[in-house]
Amino acid sequence: MAARNGRTVRDLRRENRTAVLQRLYFDGPMSRHSLAPATALSSGSISNVVAELLADGLVEEAGSVGSDGGRPRTLLRVVPGSGHMIGVDVGETRVRVELFDLSLAELARTERPLAHKGRQAYDVGVIVGHIRDGVAEVLRTAGITADELLGVGIGMPGIVERSGEDGAVVHGQTIGWDAVPLERMLRLSGQLPEHVPYFIDNGAKTLGQAEMWFGAGRGARNAVVVLFGSGVGACVVTDEVEHGRAVEWGHLTVRVQGRRCRCGALGCLEAYAGAEALLARWQEAGGQPPYDTDEETALTAMLVAAYPEDGRAPDPVAAAVLAETAEYLGAGLSDLINLFQPERILVGGWAGLQLGSRFLESVRTHALAYALRYPAGRVGIELGRLGPDAVTVGAAILPLADFFAHGGRRSPAPGAPVPSPAWRTSLGGRLA
Repeated sequence: MAARNGRTVRDLRRENRTAVLQRLYFDGPMSRHSLAPATALSSGSISNVVAELLADGLVEEAGSVGSDGGRPRTLLRVVPGSGHMIGVDVGETRVRVELFDLSLAELARTERPLAHKGRQAYDVGVIVGHIRDGVAEVLRTAGITADELLGVGIGMPGIVERSGEDGAVVHGQTIGWDAVPLERMLRLSGQLPEHVPYFIDNGAKTLGQAEMWFGAGRGARNAVVVLFGSGVGACVVTDEVEHGRAVEWGHLTVRVQGRRCRCGALGCLEAYAGAEALLARWQEAGGQPPYDTDEETALTAMLVAAYPEDGRAPDPVAAAVLAETAEYLGAGLSDLINLFQPERILVGGWAGLQLGSRFLESVRTHALAYALRYPAGRVGIELGRLGPDAVTVGAAILPLADFFAHGGRRSPAPGAPVPSPAWRTSLGGRLA
């Protein structure tokens, strides 16, 4: 049966369930009385939806609260154990896999180091194997079966698109991936039941989702979240880009005929501001990065050399390269400010967090100096708040958002269209 605007009764029921679940998830525990104004639903609709959610085991009673002269009102909350999600971060130095309950409490984690550097580390078979083995390990550790999963979210470097029967296809020029059908390859492994979906997206976008839902982006309608790791990327959330969109910010040209980027082009921002390039520039300038170690350890050594805390004189070469990098990053941020006029720019990623306390004020100064005065006067630039696990948390949010979008029911068969969860408008814009 269709409603006047084309939506069916089933659509309306799903939307009502979604509205109630979201409010309880982010603002709960709440009473039925409080849910009505918070969701703009009638008290009758609230009673019907809550009864369904209680029967489904998604919601439970959580004590009571007094009312003005009346009987105490029963509080309701989402049951944390009523769903489980896995988040995967395919990063520069490791593949991190984490299992969460519905409240995003971590139940288990594992990491698979990438043994090689550069494109060799991203051999497709190796990455698929790391994801497969990591998923199996966290399920085994927590005693959870694959049937209980709402889905597996994966944050990847590169551009991700959907392509017919292949599902999510990854175009990762910097890691040597050309139209890799990652979802199909994972599905063919036979590890997960057919009804458990994979949600694969750009890592900067999953970082952005996490910061907008739970981190420094809460309450903002317009934001840019920057992932600063071995390379750099960004997720833009605006009124025009409701669900967030990953942009290849790291491959903005900042210097004509400049350094060669790992994507093959000349003069990209990533060729100057990514951690990999930063360490290479330090060595080219006469610095001595530690050999036979990972980038995180080497970047720590560079920071210690540039900003010693033991009374030694700073290494002028390391300090000069970091100062120049701050200006490149600031100039890159100014382009984001001028193009998107965000309320906030949030800097995350392992390198961004590692450099942040020493680095951010200089980056902010350069960004505001290069940007147009009006948008520069309205933007705040700060560090993300979710730490190094932000990409895995954001990846786990992908199946969680899908779960909400379907009213607390499992996603349809893989490849089915997903109703819009309106996660930024409904959640991020109201969570002040």
